Amino acid sequence: MFKHRLLIILLVLVTFSFSWAEEISVKKENLPDSSIQLTRIDRTFESKGNKLKAWLYLPSGVVKPPVIVMAHGFGCQRWMRLPAYAERFSKMGMAVFVFDYRGFNDSEGEPRNYINPKRHLQDWDAAIAYVKTLDNIDAKRMALWGTSFSGGHVIVEAAKHPEIMAVVSQIPFTDGMSTEWYYITTNPLFALKGTYHGFADVLASIFTNHRHNVRIAGRPGEAFAMMSTPDSMPGLLNLIGTDDKEYEKHNYCPGNVVFTLGLYRPISYAEKVICPTLIIGAEKDTLFPSTGPKKTADRIKKATYISLPMGHFDPYVGEPFEKLVKVMGDFLKTNLEVTSTK
Repeated sequence: MFKHRLLIILLVLVTFSFSWAEEISVKKENLPDSSIQLTRIDRTFESKGNKLKAWLYLPSGVVKPPVIVMAHGFGCQRWMRLPAYAERFSKMGMAVFVFDYRGFNDSEGEPRNYINPKRHLQDWDAAIAYVKTLDNIDAKRMALWGTSFSGGHVIVEAAKHPEIMAVVSQIPFTDGMSTEWYYITTNPLFALKGTYHGFADVLASIFTNHRHNVRIAGRPGEAFAMMSTPDSMPGLLNLIGTDDKEYEKHNYCPGNVVFTLGLYRPISYAEKVICPTLIIGAEKDTLFPSTGPKKTADRIKKATYISLPMGHFDPYVGEPFEKLVKVMGDFLKTNLEVTSTK
């Protein structure tokens, strides 16, 4: 009975997903000018037969604004600080489409929290195609925005979609091969444990109906986690504004991610990117080689590269956020030809 009721509710939500708009509450810390109005609309689109959930942010007083397509990084969901960026960019006169990948948050798809570059890129393709069908934005003026893992995705997508007008790639994951070698040489025990969990997941998926999950983030000395540097868990909790207990509900992914990462090299697509691209590096990044973003920028003809003396999780809050969101916004406004917010 419960499943039947849940199915009815889902069908109703899908039916009205294209017309149901919800005014969001605007926090002064996110939008300093509290008089600015914007609308957030719930959207649903399909990727490989699964319904994916998204938010469309629309600025008030702007007819057919340009649009930024945005999704999160490694193992994160759209509610985890992305609204702060979407609200700021909407205030600047741009629409923002923020979506969750298959298997994440309220998007459909199995396995849950499956971090797989190929699947993620398919979802990006589906999101871009869907946004082009919207009649309340100017899809000919489209930009891509990614951070960390999705910072690599947007480079790949821009190489595949020459119609994209601009890209922002914040602290991007750029080269799986160099990242794996980095861990083999600096933390071989971590690399060995990761290999064990990867094989355990592969075997579990073959011989059972279950997956062998690992934690996405953790502290040094705790159970194995894909991100376990000293700043990983504190930085992530600060980013999403919650505590350990609440985050643990989302803190898992199938272990075979350790194998897919090594083969994923967004840097190999960089030379095919023809649009203006802003790449932001973190000089104190400990998750993967901090030289990767600069090497990637050097391969993109119209790249702008900046770096700050910060760690991997620092750009999302505080002073780094305030500085970078303005730099990003100005870059996007220029390249998406935004002349006014009115």
